[in-house]
Amino acid sequence: ITASAGNHAQGVAYAARLAGVKATVVMPTTTPLIKVNRTKGYGADVVLEGDVFDEACAHAYKLAEEHGYTFVHPFDDLDVAAGQGSIAMEIIKELPTVDYILVPIGGGGLCTGVSTLAKMLNPKIKVIGVEPAGASCMKESLRQGKVVTLPQVNTIADGTAVKRPGEKLFPYIQENVDEIITIDDNELIVAFLDMVENHKMIVENSGLLTVAALKHIKAEKKKVVSILSGGNMDVITLSSIVQHGLIQRDRVFTVSVLLPDKPGELARVSSLLAEQHGNIIKLDVVRFTYHQDIVPFRQQTVLQNLRHLKRHFALRGTVGKRHSAGNRNRRSRSGAGGSASHLGRSVRMAQRLDAASSLCPVARIDADRLILSGSGGTLVQNRFSTVNLGKLGILIVCGQTDLRT
Repeated sequence: ITASAGNHAQGVAYAARLAGVKATVVMPTTTPLIKVNRTKGYGADVVLEGDVFDEACAHAYKLAEEHGYTFVHPFDDLDVAAGQGSIAMEIIKELPTVDYILVPIGGGGLCTGVSTLAKMLNPKIKVIGVEPAGASCMKESLRQGKVVTLPQVNTIADGTAVKRPGEKLFPYIQENVDEIITIDDNELIVAFLDMVENHKMIVENSGLLTVAALKHIKAEKKKVVSILSGGNMDVITLSSIVQHGLIQRDRVFTVSVLLPDKPGELARVSSLLAEQHGNIIKLDVVRFTYHQDIVPFRQQTVLQNLRHLKRHFALRGTVGKRHSAGNRNRRSRSGAGGSASHLGRSVRMAQRLDAASSLCPVARIDADRLILSGSGGTLVQNRFSTVNLGKLGILIVCGQTDLRT
């Protein structure tokens, strides 16, 4: 049994299948679907538990104790770290004159193996560990001189979202890693677009840490290797990151324009965008009368006219002041009058109507009054308890709860 958010899970599942041994892998519930499915594809039983790796790991220890399983730690194991360190041998074989090696850090297994072997082969090689800023457990541990547990982690780099680094690995990191850099999530998004557009490679967020770190080091005329530690990214995550990256680069943006309510104005806006070779992805039009210090209320269908439900419209919004607890009496005034029970029946009836004419009111709060203005007149709710209908000829339920809904 093991706990992992990606690569180690698949490695254990694959090795267990080759050995003909049952394998159970505990993964955080936030693990991308592609990692879960690939692990299952190698024949392992996958258990989803906890929001982060540390919670999944605790559950794996519990299952190991209950069922007598052998626990294979994803990073805090010197044999596992040594196996991951073989990457350093591959790097030095291909580029013997390498000056810098950048390594992602989650719990520290990969960085321990790579840095230890690199320093053994060439002590002049600088090894830099890279962590997400929202899960920088190793950097904080080095700062305090002991292994510490972060209160929480928050990063899109799910493969390195670890609260506590490995106890067995910490001395090796202290001795062999020259520096640790932390990377914000926004930098990972930019790095993802760089890799896709310039190198045609799909790299998961944890693997992108070392790419984003290139902008943080001064390595002019130096030979630098960034270890890309994984490509486990599902399509939904990929599309979301691409969208955010385009927004960050100002290739997708939002324009809000106030236009006169007359034909042809929207076409003018479209023409201006076309002149700049822009394309419209999505368009929302909200029609309302704008006045200073007046806030538009969102609207849907709804209510009803006292005179045989001739007009139907809905008001939707938040009043901004709470109905006092002691003032529980709700009254409505109109030319025709009406009781609360009649109101409830009428509202339910109105909500079932398929066709409804719409009225676009605007609202503002003046002292203790809520004022709704529309083409038919003005409605004033004094102290949020009674309604003066004026010329609207409509019925609004009084009180905070009804206005909110």
